[in-house]
Amino acid sequence: MRVARKTPFMQWIASEIESNPKLARDVDEILNEMRLEQELVSLREKRGLSQRDFAKLLGASQPYVAKLESGKVKNLGVRTLVKCATALGGSVTLRIEPRTRAARRARVRSARRR
Repeated sequence: MRVARKTPFMQWIASEIESNPKLARDVDEILNEMRLEQELVSLREKRGLSQRDFAKLLGASQPYVAKLESGKVKNLGVRTLVKCATALGGSVTLRIEPRTRAARRARVRSARRR
């Protein structure tokens, strides 16, 4: 696997995140939301379903599913997330764990590669 060199901009972002706890929390929150959305998309695609098919399973509209998958549905509740996962034949596991600085840096690096 090829490791990309950090551009000056990437170095600046990393230093800003490391030196600003509020920014680090905001970035973590956004990354966690993005992971949930991507996991739903991945599960839907693995099942070979279109957004329209998924919408029918949920009893929702295709535009709603598009908004859900693109992160435009704000304050997605656990109940809705469970309903979506169940409709796709999946399940939800919720873990709350402490974070370390090293883990946060690894997540930021991982997100940049996607």
